[in-house]
Amino acid sequence: MFKVQGIDHIGLAVKDVQKSVEWYQEMFGLERFYEDVWGNFPGVVGIGDTSVAFFPTDDPDVPLPAGLPIHHLAFRVDQVNFKAAQETLGHKRIEFEFQDHTIVHSIYFYDPDGHLIELMTYDLLG
Repeated sequence: MFKVQGIDHIGLAVKDVQKSVEWYQEMFGLERFYEDVWGNFPGVVGIGDTSVAFFPTDDPDVPLPAGLPIHHLAFRVDQVNFKAAQETLGHKRIEFEFQDHTIVHSIYFYDPDGHLIELMTYDLLG
């Protein structure tokens, strides 16, 4: 079994990433994170260890329903639990995808209702 450290970020699908970044900064005083590495894909703002990541919708002309969609939910783990999570998912026969995002490593999989879940670690050793 593995243990998460907390929620790292919520990923929101938005029509205009930069506009969302600016709005959340102005409304909540959130700090811009990782712009030097990722630019606006995703646009990330937050405070402390918690953030909101903005992802562009596939089609900016399609209206978004109120309050939807959430793109994904990401939990933060350390390196030991990142490896344990992959072993646990394998034992449970839950398919996952690994991605290297330069400053974090992530695995992605779906919950029973089809929500995209990300487990991520900033501990890139080993």
